[in-house]
Amino acid sequence: MADTVSYRPKAGEIPTQPGVYRFRDANRRVLYVGKAKNLRARLSNYFAPLHNLHDRTRKMVTSASSVEWTVVATEFEALQLEYTWIKEFNPPFNVQFRDDKTYPYLAVTLGEDVPRVTVTRNRNIKDARYFGPYTKVWAIRDTVDLMLKAFPMRSCSDGVYRRAEITGRPCLLGDIGKCAAPCVGRVTKDEHREIAEDFVSFMAGNDTRYIRDLTHRMKAAASTQDYESAARHRDAIQALEAAMSKSAIVLPENVDADIFGIAHDELAAAVQQFIVRGGRIRGVRSWVVDKELDVDLGELVEIVLQNAYEGDSTPPREILVPELPEDAAELELWLTARRQENGDPASSRGPLTGRVGIRVAQRGDKAALAHTVEMNAKNALILYKTRRSSDFVARSKALGDIRDALGMDEAPLRMECYDVSHLSGTNIVASMVVFEDGLPRKDQYRRFSIPESTDDTESIYQVITRRLAYLRPGGEDDASEGDEPVLDELDPNALGDTAPGDEAVDRDPLEDELAAAAEKRRARFSYPPNLLIVDGGQPQVAAAARALEESGVQGIQLAGIAKRLEEIWLPDSDYPVILPRNSDALFLIQRIRDEAHRFAITYQRSRRKRDIGSVLGEIPGLGPSRVKELLKHFGSVAQLKKASPEQIAEVKGIGPSLAGAIHDRLGTR
Repeated sequence: MADTVSYRPKAGEIPTQPGVYRFRDANRRVLYVGKAKNLRARLSNYFAPLHNLHDRTRKMVTSASSVEWTVVATEFEALQLEYTWIKEFNPPFNVQFRDDKTYPYLAVTLGEDVPRVTVTRNRNIKDARYFGPYTKVWAIRDTVDLMLKAFPMRSCSDGVYRRAEITGRPCLLGDIGKCAAPCVGRVTKDEHREIAEDFVSFMAGNDTRYIRDLTHRMKAAASTQDYESAARHRDAIQALEAAMSKSAIVLPENVDADIFGIAHDELAAAVQQFIVRGGRIRGVRSWVVDKELDVDLGELVEIVLQNAYEGDSTPPREILVPELPEDAAELELWLTARRQENGDPASSRGPLTGRVGIRVAQRGDKAALAHTVEMNAKNALILYKTRRSSDFVARSKALGDIRDALGMDEAPLRMECYDVSHLSGTNIVASMVVFEDGLPRKDQYRRFSIPESTDDTESIYQVITRRLAYLRPGGEDDASEGDEPVLDELDPNALGDTAPGDEAVDRDPLEDELAAAAEKRRARFSYPPNLLIVDGGQPQVAAAARALEESGVQGIQLAGIAKRLEEIWLPDSDYPVILPRNSDALFLIQRIRDEAHRFAITYQRSRRKRDIGSVLGEIPGLGPSRVKELLKHFGSVAQLKKASPEQIAEVKGIGPSLAGAIHDRLGTR
């Protein structure tokens, strides 16, 4: 393989000014668009020796046949041009969005002669003001029904409106006071437009102002004994308060902000957007991003914001993100221009003023809400990956692709994955998760305690050796008692101390039942996998291969998955197997690896807590809260053993005498 691609330009040919570059293939199709503050510095990264490139970057540059660039005056112009070209060419190696276009919106058609309010999924209504997106259509309709009591604007279709104009009779909404009935002249079109603009202003966050105004009118009407008007204003206030109660108050009422949460891994990212207006959550939006090239969080934030505010979406003055992008200042200028172009979200009266600010919430209510948004994004990513890997057609294709990629004779209908977890070399544990037909079999998960080990490769060797002992005829006795089932079930090797041939005296019937259950579990545990996966690269695979060879067990394919590049390593192979990005096969293997990691971490944490609780719980005056503080401060009993009484006394709630007792107790162990 050549050190680099043949179309690499000479370094002196590439300018050092800001600009935008495009990679094209042999058919002149644009494969990737990017921007740079310094074109020469950025492009030189793509033309490094191919073996040093990230596998996805290497795939892109080898698929291309040429690169071209356009110099611009400022970084802000580069940002604008990059955005324009991505929308124009839709390059396959740029981040691809899987936006959910089925969200319902509340729209007010201010561009019509007689505006109307409607619930729609169409985002292309000319001059319409949109609110949302929302998750439930019925929730929007309930809100609109309440709002029409206070802002009786038109909500009927064009056909119903024309029929009322012709007949001179309003529809039912006009008769019950939920429409001002401009169709029959009860109000003029200008008066009706004012009602519509007030409706829009209220939805945009100016809600408390209208309630204060209506309260003032109600009191004024009551003071003049105009009780009919006072009752009408009272009903409007109740309707608006009921509508407001449907959206949670999360921030002060003067806060208009969009909060973004992003959860991502090597293959995909899930984005959550909470739309807060007047301190209330007015809408929630989520979408999934497919990552072709390796994109860090800051760059991903920039791409997400460009996607979120394309079209007629108006940015608020404050945007909270998990990490500031490198070009945050230029992005703020671009968003400010979008805000001014799209006009006032509260009415149709002209452009907005004020610069858009992009920030990371550090503390307080905003930080707490940002954490909530991030948790929603994490859950959305898990759900996306689970649904994708659980689809029958996708699973079948994934298993077939894994078979072909690893050179197996049959599809791996049973796969086992192993991961090791520890805390600074203490409390070493490992996990085994099982997937059959592409789905998890949690009843067959196992976990392992590792008393001593030098490193992760030695731990992998021990665990695989212990697991393969169950597959050798008569080899069950070599399995360790630390090989625990997932639900803390009784270990089959711990049923008793009787030697072979000894008779058990006065056995409890419950013991027989437990023994039978243990044998049943052993049979499941003895079922051999088609594919055995370890979390790691060449060293971990070599350790597992050594255990497999020593066991004498045949017919098991071995592989390892390296987390950083998502490469699949086989035994005695100098080069990894690269599965296509976003393929169902890679998603399935990644999910198995992530499940093994989660299971190992959970077990390791439980061991840590149990370890500290058992050692320290016997010391008088040391309750659960103080044990928790010790755990938080030192992390484990092993670290606590090394501490002096003075260091222990530094922990919150631990005095000198108690610190001495802890030190003495641990010193006797």
